[in-house]
Amino acid sequence: MKNPLHYQLSEYDCGPTSMLNAINYLFEREEIPPEVIRNIMLYCLDCYSTEGIPGKSGTSCAAMMFLSSWLNSLGSIGLLPVSCRYLSDQSVYIGRDSLINDALRRGGVVVVRLFLDEWHYVLLTGENNGAIFLFDPYLEEEEYTEPGVITDRMHIFSHNRIVPFSYFNELALKLYALGPVEGREAVILFNENKKLTADKTIEYFI
Repeated sequence: MKNPLHYQLSEYDCGPTSMLNAINYLFEREEIPPEVIRNIMLYCLDCYSTEGIPGKSGTSCAAMMFLSSWLNSLGSIGLLPVSCRYLSDQSVYIGRDSLINDALRRGGVVVVRLFLDEWHYVLLTGENNGAIFLFDPYLEEEEYTEPGVITDRMHIFSHNRIVPFSYFNELALKLYALGPVEGREAVILFNENKKLTADKTIEYFI
């Protein structure tokens, strides 16, 4: 059974919420070991605010890298058929030859760090016709008015925004921009039992 994707509980937990949503999207509820939920929350929210308050600056890139490694270890010992790949800097972009787009075409998901008033994590779940389907865990009361950005509250199991490719590759700190190349970050995740490959589908080549 699948659960709907969920929204963050505070101003700071977009990182762990997006990672939990990634696992939720890829696996049935009955497949997910409780230690995955525990460790995602344990490893994230590791940044201190300028006042020294833990968690009030969200989740660091180092924590996401460590969490990716831990999930790969979980997959390698057979507790969950999950695999991860941590991307940074110039490898993080949206486009035809992007590793991110390739993952989305093959049934994977991507947790990516981008800009939304401040640095923020969201979950990318698909792509089609020059647009990315994503679930933004920050619940907004008003809909965005930026051209081409669509709010979709009907697909609670997969996405709540549809955003044109062009927004992501912006260097300037605008809505959903990946920002400066140095410092970009993304985590690709697959359910290895459902990952599309050249052997499994002709659609991969189309």
